[in-house]
Amino acid sequence: MAVLTPIPSSAAVVESPPSAAGPACSLLRSGSLWQLGIEAQELTTAIGQLAQQLETDDPEQRALALAELEAALLAEEGNKEALAAKADATCWVIEHLRGQAAYRQQQAKRLSNLARGDAGRADALEESLVFVLTQLQPAATRFSFPDHELSSRKSQAVVIDNEEALDPEWLAVKTTTQPDKAAIKEALKAGRQIAGAQLLSRRSWRIH
Repeated sequence: MAVLTPIPSSAAVVESPPSAAGPACSLLRSGSLWQLGIEAQELTTAIGQLAQQLETDDPEQRALALAELEAALLAEEGNKEALAAKADATCWVIEHLRGQAAYRQQQAKRLSNLARGDAGRADALEESLVFVLTQLQPAATRFSFPDHELSSRKSQAVVIDNEEALDPEWLAVKTTTQPDKAAIKEALKAGRQIAGAQLLSRRSWRIH
């Protein structure tokens, strides 16, 4: 059921296209299977347009978009068929967005690997170039070319050959703490009261 693709102009049998506030409108049922498909497609498109408003960094605009969607669903409280249609259209948009997110994560990983490869080859070429130039001119600290310049600067760095051989005075001690959530959970389940922690019950949902 490809409800996320654009609607062909030749199939536009409804009076007007949906606006960003489309989810708030009621479904028009003509009885035609083709018409019902068009309406479901338009509803999904309208909810997708509403979802685009969630990309904003403005919390008020995000809250307004979510409130508009919630109002559209609550408006069909007494109409199970219309509520199911809007809920189903929302699920289509959610699945589309999650699929798109997974694809972009894969592409980001692929591009990250390509970037590391490019950087590694660039570093290897730079090291080779510097090696050759400094072999030819050991005293040089700068090289000028027609379009580029290769410069250097002195720096100092400490190299630890054997950390175990260092006296304690040369060792920095770092101490970090974090809540032991597993132990806290078991204690709370056993009825203990722990200041600063509480056990919350949540229900997770997933679209099938």
